Amino acid sequence: MHEPTVSTRPATPAISVAGLTKRYGDRTAVDQLSFELPRGVVAGFIGPNGAGKTTTMAMLLGLVAPTTGSGTVLGQPLDSPCRYLPRVGALIEGPAMYPGLTGTENLRVLAAMGKRDASRIPVVLEQVGLADRAGDRFREYSMGMKQRLGIAGALLGDPELLVLDEPTNGLDPVGMHEIRNLIGDISSADTTVLVSSHQLGEVEQVCDWLIVIERGTGVFSGPAADFLGGAEPSVVVAPEHIADLDRLGRLLAAEGYELDREDDRLVVLIGERDARALAIGINRLAHEHGLVLAALEQRRANLEDRYLSLVQGGIR
Repeated sequence: MHEPTVSTRPATPAISVAGLTKRYGDRTAVDQLSFELPRGVVAGFIGPNGAGKTTTMAMLLGLVAPTTGSGTVLGQPLDSPCRYLPRVGALIEGPAMYPGLTGTENLRVLAAMGKRDASRIPVVLEQVGLADRAGDRFREYSMGMKQRLGIAGALLGDPELLVLDEPTNGLDPVGMHEIRNLIGDISSADTTVLVSSHQLGEVEQVCDWLIVIERGTGVFSGPAADFLGGAEPSVVVAPEHIADLDRLGRLLAAEGYELDREDDRLVVLIGERDARALAIGINRLAHEHGLVLAALEQRRANLEDRYLSLVQGGIR
């Protein structure tokens, strides 16, 4: 994960919203969302597709007006986006570029449209690793290169806040790795990065702050370590024959183990026990009752498990 450093910028939050709500007729896209995002972090804005992430980002960028609620971005009120947008860079729903223009030419267009300093074009191309492909036409770029050029466009204004909506969507593993490394390189004490994603494995590797949203409502906001710390370590156990799963569950429950069922496996919470001693005990219990185990392994807390546990009320 990215390690935040001490910022030389003001101590006010990069983003602060309270009761942010957006309704479209009878449909509520974002419902009473409140959170604060400190400066200098790489924040993952996570939730399933349709959870309200893109709508929230659109409100932060002044593209959509909230129905109710208030907030600030870089210390300026949300209802006056012209006061903070010059210090914000964003890539929402993929890069919009001209296929027949080169990377450099596309960035010149963006610089002119956004009144950005065109002298930064070589700087941002180098920053995103496209300096040697700057003269190639956009249509010749791979999907990952297109995303990186879009991020280069968002960096033209040397932003204090960078907002990226699903930057790894549709990319192959190599492209995802490139974007992940790029986000890590961009992050610094003077650049706050907000990354929207439903790909939790990617978020876990790069973000040190999390905002979790479910059905338009915020369910967590804070350091990633605090979120993951809420996930209890466990041992996953499965019998060789699925028909024995219920019997194994009854045996474990009778021994006082706290457990949940997950498809064809049982998840036994470790609690205060030693994980190795717990596994030995489970194996011995199964053997004594003539059950052969096909799986017996410790599961370490990860973002996906913790997220599912939080928004679904635990594994059932």
